[in-house]
Amino acid sequence: MSTAVAPAPATFDFASLPFEEKLDRFAKVAVHVGLNLQAGQELLISASIEMLPLVRRITEHAYKAGALLVTTFYGDDETALARYKYAQDASFDHAAQWMADGIAAAFGSGAARLAIAGANPALLAGQDPAKVSRANIAGSKANKPAMELITRHAINWSIVAAATPAWAKLVFPALSEDEAVAKLWNAIFTASRATSDDPVAAWKAHSKHLHERVNYLNQKRFHALRFHNADGTTDLTVGLADDHLWAGGGGEAGNGVFCNANIPTEECFTTPHKDRVDGFVKASKPLSHQGTLIENISCVFEGGRIVKATATAGEDVLNRLISTDDGARRLGEVALVPHSSPIAQSGVLFWNTLFDENAASHIALGQAYATCLKGGESMDKATLLGKGANSSLIHVDWMIGSGEMDVDGIAADGSSEPLMRKGEWA
Repeated sequence: MSTAVAPAPATFDFASLPFEEKLDRFAKVAVHVGLNLQAGQELLISASIEMLPLVRRITEHAYKAGALLVTTFYGDDETALARYKYAQDASFDHAAQWMADGIAAAFGSGAARLAIAGANPALLAGQDPAKVSRANIAGSKANKPAMELITRHAINWSIVAAATPAWAKLVFPALSEDEAVAKLWNAIFTASRATSDDPVAAWKAHSKHLHERVNYLNQKRFHALRFHNADGTTDLTVGLADDHLWAGGGGEAGNGVFCNANIPTEECFTTPHKDRVDGFVKASKPLSHQGTLIENISCVFEGGRIVKATATAGEDVLNRLISTDDGARRLGEVALVPHSSPIAQSGVLFWNTLFDENAASHIALGQAYATCLKGGESMDKATLLGKGANSSLIHVDWMIGSGEMDVDGIAADGSSEPLMRKGEWA
C-alpha cells in the first residue's frame, strides 16, 4: 500500500500580493507593532496629502483596534512653498501655537502619536535659508511641550514612512516616476519587516535581538565611546551621561504600552554627556533636514560644543541649525548600528533620516531622551542637565558610521576595548 506524502506548506510570497494588500499589511504593522494602539485611545496622525491611501488604511485598522477617535493633520508641498513665496516677513517668526497647545493637550491626555515620513527632502532647497531657519525655530518653540512628552516617552508613539513621487525620484533618479515610487514602496515594506508571513512575530524576534545587545552595553557601563577611522576624517570621543541607559528595539512607554517608536529600527542608542564630546567627525551620508539637503558635514567638538561646522552643500542651513540655541551645538543621542544592517546592505541612500540612521552609526544634535537615563522619566530639567542630558529645541540625527568605522568602549579608568571594527560588532 502506498503512503501519500503531504504537500509541503506553501511559502509566503509577499511580492506576488496586490499592492493594496501590501499596503494593508503595512498599515497593520503601523497600528499593531509601531503603536500597539490600545482600545479607548485617541490617535493623532501627521501626514502629507499624498499619503492619503496609507492614512485611510491605518485609520481603518486603528478603529478596528478600538481607537476612540483618529485625527489626522495633513501637510501639502504647494501650500508650504506658498508661504515662502508670498507670506509677509513676520510669518517666519510665527507658529500656530493654538494647534501646538492642542496637540500637547492630546498627548497629555493619553493620545497616541503616529508620524508618517516621506515629504520631499529637497522641497525648500531653493528658499531663503534665513526664512527656513526662522520658521523651524518658531515651530520648535511652539511644539516643545508636545515634544517633551515624546522625548520622555510618556505615550506610545511611532514613525513610519510612505513613498511619495518627489522622494522616490530623488532616491531613484534614473527611473520613471511610477517605477521609482513602486521601487521605494518595496524598499519601505522590506525595511519595515512587513514582507514576512507574520510581521508581528518578526518584530518580536528582532526586538529580542536588539535587547540582547542593549543588555550587553548596559552591563559594560562604558564611560565614553571613541569613533575613529583609517582615513583620518573622524576621531571623536563621546562621553556618556552619568547613569546613562542604552535602549533599542521596542520599549514600554510611560503609559505602560509597549511600542516601537521607529519603523524600521536597527539601532542601540543612549544619551551622551553634553559637556564631554571632543574631536572631529565627518558625516558618512547626506542629511535631509526640513526640506534642505546638507552634504558632507564636518564638525569639530570641544568641551561638548561644536566650534566649527562645514558642509559642501547646505552649509548656511547647517550653521543656522546649530545656532538655534546653546543645546543645538551639543549632542543629545549617540547610536550604534552595524554596517551589516539590512538597510545598509540594500545599498539604497534613502535621503530620509528614518531609514539612513538605521544604515549607520549616528549622533544627534540637540534634545536628549530622558528615558536613556536611570529614572530619567521622573527627573526635572535641572536634574537631567546635572546628569549631562542635553536640552534643546531641536533633535537632528546625522550619520557617521560606515564599513570603515571603528568604535572603542572606554571605561572610567581610561582603559578601552574594541566595540566595533570596520562597522561590525567586535
